[in-house]
Amino acid sequence: MAATSLSLAGFKGIRSDILVALRKEQPLTIKVLAARFGVTANALRRHLTDLVDAGLVVYRREIRGQGAPVFAYSLSEAGEALFPRAYVDPLVDALEALREREGTEAVVRLFRRRWESLAESARPRLATLPMPERAQLLAELLAAEGYMSEAVAGDGTAMTIRHHNCAVREIALRFPEVCSAEAEFIEAVLGSPVERRMHLKDGCSACEYGAIGRAPRSASASVSVPVSIPETPQ
Repeated sequence: MAATSLSLAGFKGIRSDILVALRKEQPLTIKVLAARFGVTANALRRHLTDLVDAGLVVYRREIRGQGAPVFAYSLSEAGEALFPRAYVDPLVDALEALREREGTEAVVRLFRRRWESLAESARPRLATLPMPERAQLLAELLAAEGYMSEAVAGDGTAMTIRHHNCAVREIALRFPEVCSAEAEFIEAVLGSPVERRMHLKDGCSACEYGAIGRAPRSASASVSVPVSIPETPQ
């Protein structure tokens, strides 16, 4: 069976854990993975060999300080495809046609409506929650959409929203303006400016947004999502 016909649900136990660990933080060495899962290097090597043979994992030799080179493991393109993607090639083509007819702003408006619908059911709670709880709820909403998102607390009221998977990867590569609109959506939900520190489409291991908390909104406040179209892709 070709690797591209598989799904993450087809893997159980430590192999599923390995794939998820690599999606969150790659590349990783056998030593690091073995320590993380509490198994011997030899036991882990057998699982990695099977995943490499299946075309889901690749490795390269790296020199880290003094000593012999180590093998660093990452997901292959087929391995990346195991993780949720909210959109497929036919939709990319449809969005291209929409852009040709109505411009890039029409594409961004489409995604804006989708993100607004995600926040709608949680809107009353979002208005009054403190930053940590608001960030956690946002991460849960995005994780349910396949982004593998998490909220990480920093100093004071600072929070980080981190996506370990891009559910719209193909869209982001063709329409980078959508990523800018996503950042503005996160700012609106958190009620705080955010700084994008990492970007999956640029080859980073995650998309990461940092925010500093503000006072919660009143209970009657609503979450608006103003979206502007940048003159150049961000």
